Amino acid sequence: MKKLLLLGAALVVSALYWLLQERDYQWSLPERMPRPAVPADNPMSEAKVALGRRLFYDVRLSINNTTSCATCHLQALAFTDGKPRSVGATAELHPRGSMSLVNVAYLSRLTWANPLLEQLEDQALIPMFGENPIEMGMGNREHTLIELLRSDPVYNAALPAVFPRDADPYSVLNAVRAIAAFVRSIVSFDSPYDRYLAGDTTAISASAERGLQLFFSERIECFHCHGGFNFTDSTTHEDARVERVGFHNTGLYNTDTNGAYPAENTGLYDMTGERRDMGRFRAPSLRNIAVTAPYMHDGSIATLEEVIAHYERGGRLIADGPYAGDGRLSPFKSEFVRGFELTAEERTDLLAFLQALTDEQVLQDPELSNPFR
Repeated sequence: MKKLLLLGAALVVSALYWLLQERDYQWSLPERMPRPAVPADNPMSEAKVALGRRLFYDVRLSINNTTSCATCHLQALAFTDGKPRSVGATAELHPRGSMSLVNVAYLSRLTWANPLLEQLEDQALIPMFGENPIEMGMGNREHTLIELLRSDPVYNAALPAVFPRDADPYSVLNAVRAIAAFVRSIVSFDSPYDRYLAGDTTAISASAERGLQLFFSERIECFHCHGGFNFTDSTTHEDARVERVGFHNTGLYNTDTNGAYPAENTGLYDMTGERRDMGRFRAPSLRNIAVTAPYMHDGSIATLEEVIAHYERGGRLIADGPYAGDGRLSPFKSEFVRGFELTAEERTDLLAFLQALTDEQVLQDPELSNPFR
């Protein structure tokens, strides 16, 4: 009887995924927004996104059935985890914090400091199979993942429906393609700021409106690294003619009076070996920034108020301890981190604007939530 029930469930799932596969994927975007760039070898479909969502939340994709992609990317926190530094399935503490996945489809480069990582399909392999650090811990266990895809009734039925041209659809590649499709579907353009841009002058407060003007002013320079529709200077999309890529040293550390960063977190320098790349990290999008604390690549700044103070000073001063030094004096600091002065009211206004970038819909959308609950 149990086998018959499982077979029946598999047939229903297969029919559902076949139906979804026939539907073109519909992006939920305002008219003014371009569509994300999608690789030709991994086109979007409703069925693929649904399959990817299930895989994204499945803890069985980890070495000990404790960790899924969603463990470090919680929907309510704009798909971050609220920790200064993430923790893997084996309890290994990572050197950096998890980045938001909201609007990641628009990024020209992925993760904090990898100038070569451009595609979500490639990035998804790192947490699953990487060993330095261990995240999901599936390195050298590809066979375990493939067995799960074959034995689980839902996956067994869904994969042939989603990838009908594959002679053997039960592959790591197809699992990664599906996860990437789901992550691309996480788009956010319904914040109060977006509604204000669309013509609703009541969508943000007078304080936030003043903060908007301040944010985009040459006086405090925020928009140079956090500009454009996605509030980052590493942006691409379907119609992009010029790819924008930005990595910046924000004066967060200066441990040797010559610009050094902590050895486990040297930014682009770790890959290039070029001294000028010391401490350069990708500027994250500021969309939903109010719910993604703590801040910076290592979570070393707790609040948005402290982030504003950091930039106001023009670099962080650490008075004592192993990382003591004055980041303001770093020779590698970005030219846009020059410091400025704000009144108390201006700080309040700037904070109000940053808070107006929160899209409550994307934080609660049931289509992006855990399907196992």
